[in-house]
Amino acid sequence: MIIQPTSLAALAWAGAASGSAAESWRIGTVLSARPLGINPDGMMVLQIGALAVETEAPKGQLPSQFQVRVLTLGAQPMLEVISAQTPEPAMQQAMRERLPQQNGYAPLLATLDALSQRPALRQLPAYLRPALAMLEHGVRTPAEITRGEGLEEAIKRSGLFLESQLAEPHLDMAGLSQEDWKGALLRLASLLDDYLPARRPAATSNETPPPLQQRGVQAQPRAPLPLSLLDDDVDALLGRLHGEVHAALARVEVAQLEATTTSAWMIEIPLQGEDGHDILQIHLQQQGDTDSGSSWTLGFAIDLPSLGPIQGELQLRALRLSVRLWAERADTVQRLEQQFGTLRQTLSASGLTLDQLTCQQGMPQLSGQHSAILLRTTA
Repeated sequence: MIIQPTSLAALAWAGAASGSAAESWRIGTVLSARPLGINPDGMMVLQIGALAVETEAPKGQLPSQFQVRVLTLGAQPMLEVISAQTPEPAMQQAMRERLPQQNGYAPLLATLDALSQRPALRQLPAYLRPALAMLEHGVRTPAEITRGEGLEEAIKRSGLFLESQLAEPHLDMAGLSQEDWKGALLRLASLLDDYLPARRPAATSNETPPPLQQRGVQAQPRAPLPLSLLDDDVDALLGRLHGEVHAALARVEVAQLEATTTSAWMIEIPLQGEDGHDILQIHLQQQGDTDSGSSWTLGFAIDLPSLGPIQGELQLRALRLSVRLWAERADTVQRLEQQFGTLRQTLSASGLTLDQLTCQQGMPQLSGQHSAILLRTTA
């Protein structure tokens, strides 16, 4: 069971974070906890360490005293309810270790862009240049992902399914390592560890966000490269790349760990855009079988320089499809709506019945559909 303070009062949490209570709220720390009762709003009040928090009433009954382990910090920390007699499951331990290390792909892609423009890159050891090229080869093009088979291949090679593919008989391991995003990250990380042995990557931030599926799909803009790295210091760029490759690996592994506990997948696909790289994030979930067959929901988000943040949700039940789109910019909404006629014709020709097709300005509020296993708490 996980407790997540998701809407702590800003002043209360800031005060706690700057006072003595912050000393006990560190990642990995085990705190004592006990329920205090139910308040008039129907929320359960818990005392955790030196703080009192509110939480949605859990499905099961909490003991009169128990312990929690701090998994992440930041504006929305996560606490895991543990038992002193029960050892920590390996999967939860792996998640706790990787969450502080993980980071999005945008910084990594920005560094790759900078390195590709440096003439001094040719002076790198011969064994390192092919590994960099292999990682860049894993970046998909818009033409690839706008075709059904191309998108399927991009999802398959996103790194989320690497180990399951390695278990397949008659596998072309050399081909897989060149095509799979995680495989390319692993190879480059190993080579950079040897090339920069004194520079061990550290956690990316003291504020650790929750796992990807807890956050829902989010459009991710490009990350600007710090001005201090815009010179010809290739070694400094490689030092930055070293940490970012390990952070990207941890992000893939967080998504893999999440996928073991639910019939949903959070997939991130790096794309080659105009004068840079972009990131397509996809959330794919299968609902329980119904009388008319399986039901699927596909959410996606992308932030393109020419269009701004865009988010969408497609719900498919048998042959009936609902499509909802959101765009931050008004002109982007108009551009998308101009394509609705063509989209309706294409879907009709494919045998699908379109129940809904809308596009709204503004990004949707994050819902709690991906946080069913969490207890939402407030201070």
